[in-house]
Amino acid sequence: MMMLLWVLLWAGVFVLMMRFGCGAHMAHAGHASAMQMGGGGDAPSGPSGQAESSAVDPVCGMPVPADQGYAEVYQGRLLRFCSRRCLDAFDVAPHRYAG
Repeated sequence: MMMLLWVLLWAGVFVLMMRFGCGAHMAHAGHASAMQMGGGGDAPSGPSGQAESSAVDPVCGMPVPADQGYAEVYQGRLLRFCSRRCLDAFDVAPHRYAG
């Protein structure tokens, strides 16, 4: 019985760390909050202080480096997305974001 409690405790700690701790950046959790607070995330900055990226996510407006994120071709245009959540939001209503 005690072993089961330890396993459940460690499983809970693991879930919390992946959701809010060290694994949260892998799923871009809360990227909108970071952008609203003025943080640019981990995007590299060029000499002018602007983030070097090849595209801007049409859903959240976050810069997306060419070697990261997700991509989709919509009406002959390549669109890049910072996360799966933004890609899914675009797929639900592309006319809303592809203006």
